[in-house]
Amino acid sequence: MKASIFGSGYVGLVTGACLAESGNHICCVDIDEDKIGRLKAGEIPIYEPGLEELVHRNQKAGRLHFTTDIAEAVAYGLFQFIAVGTPPDEDGSADLSHVLAVARSVGEHMDDYRIIVDKSTVPVGTADRVRAAVKETLAQRGSDVEFDVVSNPEFLKEGAAIDDFMKPDRIIVGTDNPRTAELLRALYEPFNRNRDRVIAMDVRSAELTKYAANAMLATKISFMNELSNLAERLGADIEKVRIGIGSDPRIGYQFIYPGAGYGGSCFPKDVKALARSAGDVGYVAELLDAVEAVNARQKQLLHAKISHHFGADLSGKTIALWGLSFKPNTDDMREAPARVLMEALWQDGASVRAYDPVAMDEARRIYGHRDDLTLCDSAEDALDGADALAVVTEWHEFRSPDFARIRDTLSDPVIFDGRNIYDPEFLRTFGIRYFGIGRGEKSVG
Repeated sequence: MKASIFGSGYVGLVTGACLAESGNHICCVDIDEDKIGRLKAGEIPIYEPGLEELVHRNQKAGRLHFTTDIAEAVAYGLFQFIAVGTPPDEDGSADLSHVLAVARSVGEHMDDYRIIVDKSTVPVGTADRVRAAVKETLAQRGSDVEFDVVSNPEFLKEGAAIDDFMKPDRIIVGTDNPRTAELLRALYEPFNRNRDRVIAMDVRSAELTKYAANAMLATKISFMNELSNLAERLGADIEKVRIGIGSDPRIGYQFIYPGAGYGGSCFPKDVKALARSAGDVGYVAELLDAVEAVNARQKQLLHAKISHHFGADLSGKTIALWGLSFKPNTDDMREAPARVLMEALWQDGASVRAYDPVAMDEARRIYGHRDDLTLCDSAEDALDGADALAVVTEWHEFRSPDFARIRDTLSDPVIFDGRNIYDPEFLRTFGIRYFGIGRGEKSVG
């Protein structure tokens, strides 16, 4: 099959590469000429394990190509995937300007039946707006070409997106046309062999399913962070509590790890957008508002612990910071807790020596040159000249460091563990003070 994918960012590029890997012919189109030029040259603009090899292999095989020519892309594929960004507006709602621009472009250029697939995360009712935009554009041309609009939300985790696409838990297809559902089922057949993962439903239910999934996961995280703050005040250890409740199969262990808050391009944006959608229909989504409020507060927690330990004035202090991306196995720093921590430390006069296995270039792009920020070549290098260590992202290489070296290098041997990856008792054997998240007495050194 042939498919065109509008948007060559995270979702579009992963979708295109994975569809091409299964034998389809894919045209990825983007209005960013620099990005397309880099992709044509074999340079991948994002970090995702396995993506570079997948793109190169399918480019070489002739199944995946990139263009800025919108007319070419509309003429190329039966499936027209919309995978452009939907950044939050100032009021928290999703900005659909890019989605609707693609819809109008498809309507402007299509001369034969097309299936327009909303892959971007969009509010309920977006498919109706896409359909209306295409119809209006066709009418302006005096054309009545047939088309369908489908909601087919992505469920890709950054850092594991290739596996998520190739071995999906579910494939949501929102359409009111049975024929269109069967065509999508055929496209996804290579990923659907050992059991039927396609779940067909109406369009609006499909749109809400994506938001509901992300909001549910964000809720679990904020709930555990709320409990962690309570545990700390009650003298309980949230890690013991986590194991206790996670053993209940109705709860499970996924997404119940307390920490320094969630970030990234999905959870913060989608929780706000869903709450805004609720407000648009006259409903106050109190739980969603609380999830966001708890997360915003949690992102301030490491800074509060550091300030409590050293005092409010951090002038002259240097903090080693391990982890800049919002989670491991990505270079994405959007809404990352590390950004909140660094900016608060700078506000109080501290300097930061930071290291991340893959997000260093992204940090340079965001912050440029600053006298109070040193981007280091290794985790060990970040310790040199530092007073304390803050761990913000749970990269595997941080899990078993040389604690004796940490103790001997830091002027004040103390670790602020934003992901609870260390054993407080074990650190005490090295003479290192420990401040974790919700560890009761163990959290306060």
